[in-house]
Amino acid sequence: MSYTKEEIHQIALNQREFFLTNKTLDVKFRIEQLKKLKKAIIDYQDALTEALHEDLGRSEAEAYFCDIGDTVMEINEYIKGVKKWNKPEHHFSGLAAFPSMTTKVYKMPYGVTLIISPFNFPVLLSLGVLAASIAGGNTAMLKMSSKSKKTTEVLKELIDKTFPKEYVIAIDGGHDVADFCLEERVDKIFYTGSPKVAKHVMELASRNLTPVALELGGETGNWCIVRKDANLKDAARKIAFFKICNSGQVCININQVAVAKEIAPIFIEELKNAIIKQVGENAHLNDEYPKLITHAAYLKIEEEAKKYQDRIVFGGKGDENKDKYDPTIIYPVDINEEIVNHEIFGPLLPIVEYNDDEIDQLLDVIARREHGLALYIFTKNKKWAKKVMRSQQYGGGCINEVCLHLMVKGVPFNGTGHSGMGAYHGIWGFREFTHPSTVLFGKTHFNLSLREHPYTPQKKKLFSKFLK
Repeated sequence: MSYTKEEIHQIALNQREFFLTNKTLDVKFRIEQLKKLKKAIIDYQDALTEALHEDLGRSEAEAYFCDIGDTVMEINEYIKGVKKWNKPEHHFSGLAAFPSMTTKVYKMPYGVTLIISPFNFPVLLSLGVLAASIAGGNTAMLKMSSKSKKTTEVLKELIDKTFPKEYVIAIDGGHDVADFCLEERVDKIFYTGSPKVAKHVMELASRNLTPVALELGGETGNWCIVRKDANLKDAARKIAFFKICNSGQVCININQVAVAKEIAPIFIEELKNAIIKQVGENAHLNDEYPKLITHAAYLKIEEEAKKYQDRIVFGGKGDENKDKYDPTIIYPVDINEEIVNHEIFGPLLPIVEYNDDEIDQLLDVIARREHGLALYIFTKNKKWAKKVMRSQQYGGGCINEVCLHLMVKGVPFNGTGHSGMGAYHGIWGFREFTHPSTVLFGKTHFNLSLREHPYTPQKKKLFSKFLK
């Protein structure tokens, strides 16, 4: 359906009224809702799998691994942990507050939350974030992508049958509906998508001083570095898997690979072999290989590939009718070329050569560009790799692995700068959707009058001693 501005306004008002009943403050209530959400996903698993195949060409295994199963695991973590996380923190007030020695920090929900989810992982990045909002004790307006149409349709039905609209509602529609939502006086906004749209989100949020969490891909994409001492077969296998996954439409995917010049030809052969082994030489003919979300997305990838057609060493083919474009290796690419200065969000993989003994210069170039959401390093030199991970600016990453940091429980998933702000997953999601409120418990007896007028010389002397 298409929502009007007035209808979105009424939805926000209804959610505000529901929040003010204080029902969501009860942790038992939150756990019950999380369990309902989990059951609904399991009940709708087949429908979601079919929808993900229709929208993104996902195989059943990839649909479960990347979206459905991940979301259930995320919800399980909230069910298990929210009772503990929500307990007030107890603090000693300090002698300055004598005799009021007790202070507590309450974890308070924001209120009405707005979650704007993308098309690429339409289950995980909508319901996974929703679970964090529910765990925090909020209501939620869930604005879903208009591009992943079938999945949005199924998710809307799932939400409508599971929750009352004044508590959680799934909203479909285009950019106009998203703007209607953003113009409302909500209490927290969580947006996943591109840096360009994120600026628009922040601009509208600023009108109401609404706090915002952003998970973005990064303006200049995520780097992967393969040093000359790396296990090339292992690196190639993992990089191939990741570029194949969702046809490269992953916010933490590798945008470009910097490969030591000394081993570049060998690495590229290993990468070709790994792609062929996983999806064949003509991936667009493989039913398991995902498609691009829209025909416009396909044409965009095809057009960019044509600019570098003289340097395509693998791939470069596709099926326009199915919107499938092969994993495509482009080599060699200069570090300053256009393709490595923006987020590709597709199956093209530029290879940038560097001299291994000039690795510091490469890192300096990366550091001066916009921060990526992820950084991946392949090397046997763990000491060096750890040093890089402690000094570069990025959201998260892996050493001798790809993407699996996203799967680790109890750790944050976040970005920095043009790759986002805020964090979520598990306790970090609970923290993102709550704000800490400090409350001191005052005593009515034995209160000292030192803080009160008049400030006599004797009091000033006592102040001086106390400060020292």
